[in-house]
Amino acid sequence: MRRVSTTVGVARIAKKLPRKEICNCVSMATKIIGASPKMQELSRAIPKIASCDAYVLILGESGSGKELVSKAIHEKSSRSSGPFIAVNCASLTESLIQSELFGHEKGAFTGAHRRKIGRFEAAAGGTILLDEIGDMPMATQINLLRFLETRKIERVGGLGSIDTDVRVISATHVDLLPAVQSGLFRQDLFYRLNVLFIRLPPLRDREDDIHLLADHFFDRYTTELTRQRLIGFSADARLAMSQWHWPGNVRELKNRIRRAIVMCEKGPISRRDLGLERRGETRKIKILEEARDEAERVAILNALDLTDHKVAEAAERLQVCRMTLYRLMKKHDIALPKEELGQEVS
Repeated sequence: MRRVSTTVGVARIAKKLPRKEICNCVSMATKIIGASPKMQELSRAIPKIASCDAYVLILGESGSGKELVSKAIHEKSSRSSGPFIAVNCASLTESLIQSELFGHEKGAFTGAHRRKIGRFEAAAGGTILLDEIGDMPMATQINLLRFLETRKIERVGGLGSIDTDVRVISATHVDLLPAVQSGLFRQDLFYRLNVLFIRLPPLRDREDDIHLLADHFFDRYTTELTRQRLIGFSADARLAMSQWHWPGNVRELKNRIRRAIVMCEKGPISRRDLGLERRGETRKIKILEEARDEAERVAILNALDLTDHKVAEAAERLQVCRMTLYRLMKKHDIALPKEELGQEVS
């Protein structure tokens, strides 16, 4: 896909959309940002999806904004005054996921010293997001299907059923159909969840949005980090952002810009500040090494994302020891966030 510099790209957007429409791409509640046709289509679809209680399945790569879209649906729905609870199914072990989702009674198993309310009960009156549902164990899939059919849950170790009024949105970064065909995901559950379907585009397919997002994150983090004296991005940095593949999607863009704002001492942010240096002719002999490094970095980012940045669990998924993972994170300049910073991932 042909990339353009920010100056040309924004000019082209401005010709297609009035300025107020570009601004209206930003929801003040959830900060969904995008002027590209795919994001404009999504913005029009969200109020329609929010107007009913049908189940929603969201497909999108890691970092493309699945949780953000789920929150936007919740906030525009009649359930907006209720809770929104997100559960990362991939980060829960098979032995814990039943208890986490449905709760348990005191004495249900070793260590169950008191009754625990599950995520479904906690989300009553609101919305629950089952993120990375493709990693849900088969036994839990059966219980989830039973809940979707009856709207009742049973706590682990409990004898009775509990009515629970909650809207279910599920999300995954992989296509579930191959999992259904291979017997790893129940077909009846797939069709039950897939009533309303949203496919989020990766950032590389949203070239009109890259610089809108970059400028948004720049404005946000220069204020947050009190670096107002910085003066935006150099032309070369904007070109680099247009040409980059963005394997980590909007999350990667946000993190690169935040790091660049911290590290840049003066003047506009450069390509080098963003970590998007040119690959010169003298580096061609390192192409294979670079490919390996990039694959390693993406694998680490994905593992950390799937485990909510729990290093021990990420190391287990990557089949390395925790100290090795810390060493690789240092090598690739990957830092753990002190907190979840914002929801602007469109």
